[in-house]
Amino acid sequence: MDIKVKPDIRELTLRNGLEFPNDEELVMMILGTGTKEFPIRSMARAVNNAVDESFGNDLLESLRKIKGMGDGKILQIAAAVEYGRRKHESTGNRISHPSDVVPFVAHFALKKKEYFLGVTLNGNHEIIQIHVLSVGTVTSSVVYPREVFGVAMNENAAAIILCHNHPSGNLEPSEQDIETTDKLLKASEIIGIPILDHIIINSMNYYSFLEHGLLFTSG
Repeated sequence: MDIKVKPDIRELTLRNGLEFPNDEELVMMILGTGTKEFPIRSMARAVNNAVDESFGNDLLESLRKIKGMGDGKILQIAAAVEYGRRKHESTGNRISHPSDVVPFVAHFALKKKEYFLGVTLNGNHEIIQIHVLSVGTVTSSVVYPREVFGVAMNENAAAIILCHNHPSGNLEPSEQDIETTDKLLKASEIIGIPILDHIIINSMNYYSFLEHGLLFTSG
């Protein structure tokens, strides 16, 4: 037996606009129904996590692992994600200062785990793509040069901006953040793709390694 989306989510969205629902509720409206064994809110939460944690083209495979997701629902979600990417993606937006990327990654500030992102840029410093490079724990994430520069080289990127969220809300970089940045900076000098900044975000603000004098390369 299907359990339908609560009408108030749709009604409130129609009344208040698409900015009103959170990500999970948007997914609920796309799915339409859940199952008795897997209610729609739980399914939407799993779908939202799968979308956030999928790397490149593995979204379909990630969605197939979710209980209660048949081919129809899988394609509904995948098509919505692809359509949004094509129509409203950050791609093509020019970055005049590294902190200009903050609005495009701000939604990751609400995550309960650390997400390490790589924003690839072309020669005009326009965004090529925003990649989730690593998903960690509440306090840390681990990322390696091969992950960062692998996507950059695949896209012939001219530069990259690093970013990750701090679920704790504390914007100060940890010792691991500084060590990771130093390691990636050394790799960037060898590979020839400069890191323009490493930005830490929370729900209210951001911390820029560049603005605090912790970045020692130039793009």
